[in-house]
Amino acid sequence: MMTDEERIELQQNNPLHGLKLETMLQELVDFYGWDILDTAMRFNCFNTKPSIASSVKYLKKTEWAREKLENFYLYRFKRMPRASEEEYNLPPRARTFPHGLEPKEPMPLTVDSILKSQAKAASSFKKRSSRDRPTRR
Repeated sequence: MMTDEERIELQQNNPLHGLKLETMLQELVDFYGWDILDTAMRFNCFNTKPSIASSVKYLKKTEWAREKLENFYLYRFKRMPRASEEEYNLPPRARTFPHGLEPKEPMPLTVDSILKSQAKAASSFKKRSSRDRPTRR
């Protein structure tokens, strides 16, 4: 079992540690732009007259949306290794990463690549759920 002190030290290796929401969003907008963020996140504030201020206001009030954006930042932008199931159940800011682990270059994304990835995920979800359903006679 990890002590609180050890967990805090490992949390400091989390790219979100001490990062303001506004700064994170600005980094993402500067790198990807609003169109890619809108396609990936599907937040109205990224689509209709997007601005850092209005988006931060929405994200501060909406925990699930903030966590979705933080996951995008960790795993697409910073390309950190996937969290264990135990860690993934924690909010993104509470996750730990091994000491000395460096973020990688951001994942190159386009609106088209995101749409293809979403379609592939939806298709495999549909296949899985149809396999799990009992057949009717």
